[in-house]
Amino acid sequence: MNDNIFRHWPTVLLGVIVAAVLLLVVFSYQLAETESAVVTTMGSINKGNPTPGFHFRWPYPIQKIYRFDNRIRCFSGAEGKLEEMMTSDGQNILVGIFVDYRISDPKMFFTQLERIDEAEKQLNIWMRSAKSSTFGRYRFNQIINTDPKKMKLAEIQSGIRKELEKSTSGYGISISYVGISSINVPSSISEKVFDRMIRERKVVAEGYLAQGNTLAEEIRIKADREKEVVLADAEAAAKEVRALGDAEAARYYAVFKENPELAGFLRRLDSLRKIMKSRTTLVLDTNAAPFDLLKPGADTMVKGPVRK
Repeated sequence: MNDNIFRHWPTVLLGVIVAAVLLLVVFSYQLAETESAVVTTMGSINKGNPTPGFHFRWPYPIQKIYRFDNRIRCFSGAEGKLEEMMTSDGQNILVGIFVDYRISDPKMFFTQLERIDEAEKQLNIWMRSAKSSTFGRYRFNQIINTDPKKMKLAEIQSGIRKELEKSTSGYGISISYVGISSINVPSSISEKVFDRMIRERKVVAEGYLAQGNTLAEEIRIKADREKEVVLADAEAAAKEVRALGDAEAARYYAVFKENPELAGFLRRLDSLRKIMKSRTTLVLDTNAAPFDLLKPGADTMVKGPVRK
């Protein structure tokens, strides 16, 4: 008999190991770092919050383990992601939002909502209520506008988050962020919106044109003023040059006055130089001035004193 026991000891050892593993599975559980859990014993919630790691438990149905993912979840609404809202000035808009949330208190969450799908159904109702009440406090041009300074979207997101934080208080849910995913206008009012935006852009464009015309007029006036100054300076310089020329001419006139024959001779030479500037063949009467200078034996001597 002892020989039979020793002969089958590997099978016995394997059976012991399998039994130990089964007992370990039945009497223990493990939580990941990203998980939290609620443990109930005979339907009552245990005290304390299990930490990530290995834990012992009583087998089902004595104890039940409810696991929750404690990471941030992004939820954009279970239904009606784009819903029609009314602004404070009576304009309709289509708005969609999303919420980032996490389970901050597993026991409170389990007591009030129990499951994620039930929690998100309730969260969807809270989101619609917060979205409607918050957008209803703002005018249309504070939501949709070509001027970023007039838009209040960041303020609206903050208002929705505050509303949701009030609603989720006492449910073990923590709101991390609220964002606006989309904004649109119904087709029935889109044309009116575009017409109004075009009118606003025209007003801005007319303002820029008026500024441009004013600036152009200032530049034109400045250029005319500078032109008058330049012309006045040029006229003064011309008068100065003309006065110098007149003074120089007066000196030569004084010389010509003292020797009229020299003046006549020089005038005739100047006329001849202008007429015969290039190679030219002329048949003229040498008795006529100034060609009488070309006459043989012409008197080219000028009487009287000549000043140098």
